[in-house]
Formats: sequence, structure tokens, C-alpha cells
Amino acid sequence: FNLNSVRSFFTAASSSSPRNAMADESKVPAAFQSPDAKPDDGKSDYYWNSYAHFAIHEEMIKDEVRTRTYRNSILMNKHLFKDKIVLDVGCGTGILSMFAAQAGAKHVYGVDYSDIVLQAQKIVKANNLEDKVTLVKSKVEDLVLPVDKVDIIISEWMGYFLLYENMLEAVLFARDKWLIEGGIIMPDKARIYIAAIEDGNYKDEKINWWERVYGFDMSVIKEAALKEPIVDVVDASSVVTDSAMIFEFDIHTVKKEDFAFKSSFTLNVTRNDYIHAFVSWFETDFSACHKTLVLPTGPHNTYTHWKQTVFYLKDMLLVSEGDQVTGYLSSKSNEKNPRDLDIKIGYKFKGEHQEVDEEQEYFLR
Repeated sequence: FNLNSVRSFFTAASSSSPRNAMADESKVPAAFQSPDAKPDDGKSDYYWNSYAHFAIHEEMIKDEVRTRTYRNSILMNKHLFKDKIVLDVGCGTGILSMFAAQAGAKHVYGVDYSDIVLQAQKIVKANNLEDKVTLVKSKVEDLVLPVDKVDIIISEWMGYFLLYENMLEAVLFARDKWLIEGGIIMPDKARIYIAAIEDGNYKDEKINWWERVYGFDMSVIKEAALKEPIVDVVDASSVVTDSAMIFEFDIHTVKKEDFAFKSSFTLNVTRNDYIHAFVSWFETDFSACHKTLVLPTGPHNTYTHWKQTVFYLKDMLLVSEGDQVTGYLSSKSNEKNPRDLDIKIGYKFKGEHQEVDEEQEYFLR
């Protein structure tokens, strides 16, 4: 996504207040896309096409933790949205844009490069909101808007392990280009956590199963499978340590370079058990609200479509209550496809029966 401002299409903001990013909407340009827009590559086209099907949007909207948190952050804070210009980055079906219109926004602009936005335009019209909501099929990088600034940016940008799909960069671009000084971003803070779990049965089913398949040695696939994190629901009873926060940022100030990170952790074992994997999840905050709302995705929380991300170990750890597992996790975008993540976890453990110093690489694809 990108919002290139073509000044000949724009009108001046009508208010002197820096929090009033108002424009004369009667002069909305016929074409919102920059003439300098470049065709996408095949990999990115595949990504956007995957969001064109209604089923993925059904799953996201039916995720009540996700959708209710966004709805409450908007409709329970109408004082923030009244008469404001709002930008919805990655608008999908337009549901967040319509929430913002219900909350009293002067106008909402939604942008999405997936063809789902063509259906969303019809949804907006069916709900008689076309005078308040304008949805455009475009990347943010190639878009022109009829306003100089926006007061609020809303976006559901989070992927598995928070950063997968790399959509947050589009939000940062929009922030730097369009958001007024002191403007609002929803959500505006995020954190990633890690813990360790007992998960022997599932590891046997998904990883060790490849050792012998109908009498054939397929262990070469086991080696590859170990490098692919599994996104699935982790039962809270499987968690055998406390958790550690390994990454946090404020979307008002973070830079895209910050998303390549390395963080150490210490996990305290809470019972005698085995460790087969690390598990990670995230939280996001809507701190601009009258009362801060939190969207949690951990194993101890209500189900969300993000589930949790599981990193299986080569060998299990035999742990006792009071033991500690120390280590680090590093993450960076893949060089060939920046929507994918290259993750490395190093861990050390010294227990009564075992001493381990290991490092493993994972690829979230």
C-alpha cells in the first residue's frame, strides 16, 4: 500500500486545526491510482489473490475476539471518530470502515489490493454508506487520496507470529505520509511472547511420523518439517513454563528496520514434565481508547484465528519444577520473499538428567 499525493488532485484542508484533516470531498479524483503504479510480481500477486476469496474473510469476521475488539475500540469511542477523516489500511470487506462511519467519521477511505474490495464496495452501497465510505483497489504505495492528511488510521495488519505477511510496513507508510501530528492509530502497541510446552503426541503425529512411512525411510522430510513452525491451537494445560516477552513496539514510532530483531529469554519451569516445543503468541493494544482494549492471542486466552505458532525441538527436554531454560529468538524477513520470516532459536538447559546447548532455524512460509 502507498499513498502518493498528486497535488493537482488535492484540495486544501478546510480547518486550521492540526487535528482536522478535512478536504472538499466534491473534488475526489476520478482515478485514485497513481499513473506511476508498477505491476506486481508473481509472488505478491499470489498473496493478494489469496485474500480475494470470501472464505478467509468469513474466518476473520467470525473470530469474535478480533472483530469485537475492533468494533468496541471504534463504537465505544465515538468521541475519537466524530467528524474525523479515517484511513483503513487493508480494508478487506470494509467492516472496519463501516464501523468508523457508524461512529461518526466525516469520511472513511479504505484501501486494499485484493479483489475482495470490489465486493466490499457493493457492501458499502447495500448499507447506504457510500456517502461516508470510499473503498479503493490499490496498493498504498500507488494510491492518491483527495485529502492531505488523515486523523485516524485503522488496520488489521497482524499475521501469524504477529509479523508474518509483513503488512505492517503498509501501515507505517501510511502513517508517515498521511497521519496528522498527534493522530490516532488502532491498534498502536504490540508484543510477542514465548513459552515452552509438552506436546509429544502431536510431535509424533506431525514430525516423527516421517521417520517410517509404509515401510519407507522418509526422515529427510522430518528434517524439513522441523524447520517449519506449525500454526495451531495450543491447549493451556500443555504449557510447562511461565512466559517471556521477546519483542514489543509502538506503531507510532517503530521503523520497518526494527522488525529484524534478536531477543533473549528466560523461562521458569512450573512442573515436572517434558518440553517438546516453544510456543509464541502476541497481543495488541488500543491505547487511544477511553479505556485501553487488548487483543490477546495466547493459549490461555479465547480462541482467535491467529491461534499460536509452535517451534518443535530436535530432542525433548526432561525438566523439573524450578528449572530454567534460557535462550534467544531472532527474526527477520526472508530476502527473497519479505512476507516470509526466517527465525532462529538458540536455547540452553542444564537439569538433573540432561544438559543441552542447541540452536535451530525455522522458516515461516
